[in-house]
Amino acid sequence: MDSAASGAGTSVPQGPVRTCVGCKRRDSPSALVRIAVVLDENGGARAVVDHRRRLPGRGAWLHPDPDCVQLAEKRRALGRALRVAGPLDRSAMVCDRTTIDRPTGRGNWPRHEENRFTNS
Repeated sequence: MDSAASGAGTSVPQGPVRTCVGCKRRDSPSALVRIAVVLDENGGARAVVDHRRRLPGRGAWLHPDPDCVQLAEKRRALGRALRVAGPLDRSAMVCDRTTIDRPTGRGNWPRHEENRFTNS
């Protein structure tokens, strides 16, 4: 069997895989930020960072990298990924830019659900 067929040399993460709507690279959910839609009282759609990854509805995944955020905005990928027909208010997401611009990598996101069940 050749190495291309076996997948040798590629860095495919084990477990669930998500695609960044900005750069279109596939990565594990722990390396990405989930963006969800929250409807306001007027029926408008607002994009927010879903820190706990528990908000209902569709989510869009994005690397916490300013370049990926710019690519997603340039390509208008968030509205398409979240399936929002009208205008999408990104002001709440922009206000949370400190979270989005955080360096990537495992361990950067607080995983309170996992820590709650440890015996430490």
